[in-house]
Amino acid sequence: MKIMNMLKLTSLIALVFAVAVGCTSTTDSSGSTEQAAKDAIAAAKKANKDAKAVGYEWRDTGKIIKKAEKALADEDYDKAIKLANKAKRQAENAIAQEQAERARIADLFGGVAPPPVIQAGSGQYAVAAGDNLWDISAKADVYNNPYQWPLIYKANSGKINDADLIYPGQVFDINTSPSSAEASAAITHAKTRGEWSIGVVEDSDKAYLAQ
Repeated sequence: MKIMNMLKLTSLIALVFAVAVGCTSTTDSSGSTEQAAKDAIAAAKKANKDAKAVGYEWRDTGKIIKKAEKALADEDYDKAIKLANKAKRQAENAIAQEQAERARIADLFGGVAPPPVIQAGSGQYAVAAGDNLWDISAKADVYNNPYQWPLIYKANSGKINDADLIYPGQVFDINTSPSSAEASAAITHAKTRGEWSIGVVEDSDKAYLAQ
């Protein structure tokens, strides 16, 4: 009798433990899916921002992103991910169309591709042939101060490897309202950077990015 009771008790404990583990796994999975949906929407927004900056945003991409956000709010994470991925693909296709069009125009004009068309006030800058960060920063519609070029470098560290080597067609985000501390740090770095070489990431640049 005692043995039967012990077996029943053991079975009950095992059942409770299994249910608890199952609930935990469900919660973890749900949380992971929610984060995946948020990440997918963020990626779609970034891609669509890039497409919009060059004037090639598709008409319904923004609407699809809004639908994805609504699905996220309704906790329909799978639907949110599906919609966000669709919007991202559309934006990427739009950018590819813009690049193909520029290549076509370049063929018509001797192989020199014009820079992407950036909408005024978008907080972005399209690199043209002959550009460098110093000259871009000096432009009146950027910072009007060449010594603030490190701000562009830092804001686009994912696109720029060597600060002395940028390429026509790249689209850089411009921090349009840097704090006084950020501007001061940028100017200090520009003035104290030291020797540099093309194709090499200087230690001083690494230290600046790490600030």
